[in-house]
Amino acid sequence: MHTTLLDPTAELSPVERQILPRLASLAGATIGLLDISKPRGKEFLDEVEAQLLAIGAKVKRYAKPTFARTAPVELTQRISIECDAVIEGLAD
Repeated sequence: MHTTLLDPTAELSPVERQILPRLASLAGATIGLLDISKPRGKEFLDEVEAQLLAIGAKVKRYAKPTFARTAPVELTQRISIECDAVIEGLAD
């Protein structure tokens, strides 16, 4: 099965990226929660964090400086090193 993912950053020549396999379980996994700095995002991610902790996941919180731009490279690299998966909080 072939899946095409579109990158919302409007790249003219999108980079080919390999889709990583899903985690077998969230229990014991480190999940990054990325707040994109939109209103009510923190409240949404607070609830997601509570649900993840209840099933035994570890949670690390991150925030973009502004929702108007992509996350800084340093932040995305840090998340990729520290976490098994990431959930991005979109709210308004």
